[in-house]
Amino acid sequence: MSDKKVVLKAKDLCKTFSNESVQQHVLKNLDLSIYKGDFTVIMGNSGSGKSTLLYSLSGMDRPTLGTVTYHVDGKDVEISKYSNDKLALFRRNYSGFVFQQNYLNDSMSALDNVMISGLLKNKDRKALAEKAKTLLGKVEIGEQDFRKFPTQLSGGQQQRVAVVRGVINEPEVLFADEPTGALNSQNTNNVLDILSELNGEGQSIVMVTHTIKAAERGNRVIYLSDGVIRDDIDLGEYAGDYKDETNPRREEALARHRKLKDFLQNQGW
Repeated sequence: MSDKKVVLKAKDLCKTFSNESVQQHVLKNLDLSIYKGDFTVIMGNSGSGKSTLLYSLSGMDRPTLGTVTYHVDGKDVEISKYSNDKLALFRRNYSGFVFQQNYLNDSMSALDNVMISGLLKNKDRKALAEKAKTLLGKVEIGEQDFRKFPTQLSGGQQQRVAVVRGVINEPEVLFADEPTGALNSQNTNNVLDILSELNGEGQSIVMVTHTIKAAERGNRVIYLSDGVIRDDIDLGEYAGDYKDETNPRREEALARHRKLKDFLQNQGW
């Protein structure tokens, strides 16, 4: 991976939560580089620090110690030293986030939920509306659904709208925290297909998941345990579903699946 460009780097990352006299050290002197164009997956048992790491990397939360540095516009930007206002502005311009729960505004249409995020960066409403409609169309949210409220959409449709909201500002990195955790099997496949397509177009993605099925979409899988990175593995390009008998790359997909499964078993997963 050394020949790839680093888009994000964490150094000596620590995160401690304090509850009265008790301190919980969730991240412990963690070092990590995220490479441009990679689909990086973070796995680990419950309580390993996966979501805490994701929030610290994205600027949604602050590390207790250590640095988070992005390489954007030809320069290094250390966001861990930013004020709250400056950090919010940075997130708006350079990072996108997809949560397990979609957190759409129930009083706004699907289109407006996407546009409200875009308007914070792009004030050209007409151009933004066209961009939002194009992106919604790409995730199979048809024109007939643009003006529907979230409660009028299926769970899978809502999450697809949330993905579009996360990428409307063309983030350097799209972060996803268990984005399929609340979806059924079919909607899970749809959302994972969208993320794979975005990555194929060059979008850098960092995703937390607890399933092999989702992890197989990544080209790199990192295993976190007790707040430190135990190991990581390079799977190469996603080769499709190994269970699909019509997949021309089925053997390659099966080999990737076995490689990932062996890796996770070696970690005690």
